[in-house]
Amino acid sequence: MSLDGLNSQQREAVLHTEGPLLLLAGAGSGKTKVVTHRIAHLVKARGVAPEQVLAVTFTNKAAKEMQERVAALVGQKQAGSITVSTFHALCARILRSDIEYLGYKRNFSIYAVADQQHLVRDLMNNIAPDHGLNVDQILWKISDAKNRLVPPERFGPFMTGDVIGAMAHRVYPEYQKSLKSYNAVDFDDLLMLTVRLFDEHPEVLDRYRERFRYIMVDEYQDTNAAQFELVRRLAGKWRNLCVVGDDDQSIYGWRGAEPGNILDFERHFPGARVIKLEQNYRSTGNILAAANAVISHNSKRREKALWSAGDAGEPLSLVTCADAEDEAKAVIERIQLNRREKRLNWRDHAILLRTNAQTLVFEQELRFAQIPYVLIGGQQFFDRKEVRDAVAYLRFLVNPYDEVNLLRILNYPRRGIGRTSADLLIRASVATRKPLWQVLRDARSVEEIAGKAAEAIEGFVALIDAYKGRYRAGSDLAATTRSLFDAIGLADELRRAPESREQSERRVENVEEIVNAIASYTEREAQPTLTGFLEKVALLDRDEPGRDGKEKKLAQDAVVLMSLHSSKGLEFPQVFLPGCEEGFLPHKKSVSETCDVDEERRLCYVGITRARTRLTLLHARERKKYGKMEPRERSRFVDEIPAALLRQEFRDVLVSEIYEEGASLSSMFDKLLARKGGGGGDGQ
Repeated sequence: MSLDGLNSQQREAVLHTEGPLLLLAGAGSGKTKVVTHRIAHLVKARGVAPEQVLAVTFTNKAAKEMQERVAALVGQKQAGSITVSTFHALCARILRSDIEYLGYKRNFSIYAVADQQHLVRDLMNNIAPDHGLNVDQILWKISDAKNRLVPPERFGPFMTGDVIGAMAHRVYPEYQKSLKSYNAVDFDDLLMLTVRLFDEHPEVLDRYRERFRYIMVDEYQDTNAAQFELVRRLAGKWRNLCVVGDDDQSIYGWRGAEPGNILDFERHFPGARVIKLEQNYRSTGNILAAANAVISHNSKRREKALWSAGDAGEPLSLVTCADAEDEAKAVIERIQLNRREKRLNWRDHAILLRTNAQTLVFEQELRFAQIPYVLIGGQQFFDRKEVRDAVAYLRFLVNPYDEVNLLRILNYPRRGIGRTSADLLIRASVATRKPLWQVLRDARSVEEIAGKAAEAIEGFVALIDAYKGRYRAGSDLAATTRSLFDAIGLADELRRAPESREQSERRVENVEEIVNAIASYTEREAQPTLTGFLEKVALLDRDEPGRDGKEKKLAQDAVVLMSLHSSKGLEFPQVFLPGCEEGFLPHKKSVSETCDVDEERRLCYVGITRARTRLTLLHARERKKYGKMEPRERSRFVDEIPAALLRQEFRDVLVSEIYEEGASLSSMFDKLLARKGGGGGDGQ
């Protein structure tokens, strides 16, 4: 088999077949080509039986692509005998064959999230009927324990003593008992039970070790504790293990990924060889130099430096904007210019965002400019549950006959109007043929509605009446909306009911963005009204981009709008990184609470290395928060890029800063030029 298309490091990795190998594959270094050629070399040149080769990936798409590329090298027949699988699919296959050793039947069910929620909710209600906790919080705790291979009997010491942990401690053992009695497992059980099977029945492990003598694992930096232990057991006898990954692209610590798995590989597998793939086939020299400069500030990493045999390319653009709207306009202007002068396709442009809250202003500006776009790695802004819940209040305040939104907000946030009370109110509305809102206004006349439930309903009615009056009186829309969200305790409710604290803070930020959107709408409209804002939202919501899968979206000729996390593994000719500010990138939580700035820096590195020919970094001097402007500080990651690699542009000069009463226009223009020149930019 010819290896002519490989560079020296790639060829070295393909030819190394015996013993543990860590292949440090930098961004854009051709790792998939190396892995597929290595598999083909094992089968065709070394005579390894295809059945003895195992390649593990993280996604079905990656597994399918790898299988197809191997088939092109060795033929479909031999490729069909090679096991190319995700971790969970591999474990499901093992358990289908051998789960009876653990007391399950082979026809076990794999529960979906909805099944898990239903089961855990029932268990929580049995344990404490008035618990007031969210089922997803408990499931997140249990999932985290399983991914660390912590069984119910060892779960207690890992809890922090809060009410969520205490409930999870009580639910977890009952949950596992119920699953087993239903002959069911959940997604995390697939890994945990397979490791347990190998530990309790070594003869089963020996069988799989004999079958899989050559093992390859892709994206090794993303493995969690359970996945690491599974690999360690399978590779324990023959030690012909090749793991491929890049610690600089480890960005999933929040869901259990352990960067230490790749950093400590030689300790875990003594005698391991390390080969670095540092030649990049994607980006220009300047983009790679910027990426190297940023990531070099992380202390716990494998030393490596990406390089390209191609040209240095253009400098990176660093654009200072006045605010979020100006930032979005700056991106749109560049996309339109590229389209007009360089004849680039829309899909050649990607806007990569750190937080969901950033998407709204870009969606609005793209639509206003009539530029086609697709949103990947998240829902449409107004499709998100927390946003729909908040907007439901505004919709009902405008239209008291909107009973769908009334029922949505009746006990959200929770105020003591339970399902039983809601059912009684609905029945009374049907029996009397009165609108539900009218029934609520006279709730004490409904049989069985009394006491705390009646008080809660009266409080809700008073709240709605008060804010109806404030909106009708023509008060500031953004300020009134902020006051409403504070009055109902929306942020507190969101913080009580997340899968994790980081996710809850993202939801709070999304609700804050509604207020910012109202403030921006108010500034643009001559006669702003709440009805007018909601109409714009409804039109935006109805005329949404397609909801096809990621691959179908990327195939469209449309600007790509996506999260930094979702961009991993992709590349684009033109990349925009807005929000390069403290609080966004690095995210405020990584600075104030988790203290994991290193992972944020890795996320920035991933974003930079998505760009092939042009990278534009943007930051705003001010942003709206709850309708008020707050100053912003440029990201430390931008300051880590050598100035020689940057071409700066300033769009943020305010008229108030150059205006002097009685001064001539020419003197103010000179002041503007001096300000720009003093900032070190050429304005190009």
